[in-house]
Amino acid sequence: MTIKVIDSEEEIAATYSVMKQLRPHLEEETYVSAIKRLQAETGYRLVALYEEGVVRAAAGYRIVRTLASGRFLYMDDLITEEASRSRGYAKRLFDWLEREAADRECEALHLDSGVQRFEAHRFYLKQKMRISCHHFEKSITI
Repeated sequence: MTIKVIDSEEEIAATYSVMKQLRPHLEEETYVSAIKRLQAETGYRLVALYEEGVVRAAAGYRIVRTLASGRFLYMDDLITEEASRSRGYAKRLFDWLEREAADRECEALHLDSGVQRFEAHRFYLKQKMRISCHHFEKSITI
């Protein structure tokens, strides 16, 4: 089992089927360019957990600084492929992200999680994360 920061277009494409399980709106034809755009515009980094050369889990994150929270690692995405759940892959990725946050001198790890994702919430609480705020959104018509 290895965890690797993903940079090449081929490696990004290999994460699509796993990431699609978390983000069903993603389209395979535009996935690589969407990741590349996020990397260029926001510093987004993609990391994958491989077992036997196959992506079993993936995470996307950014290093962010705000007045409210200081410097922190924000997890945009954390997903294990459905067929590989309950094997410790998410825990390994989470631990890797926690070390990355410490190495990058972050004060905390943050994420938002959809209110319907009960299994994910149990996992995050088990990792000693706490529910610290509500997230609000409003769509804007362009």
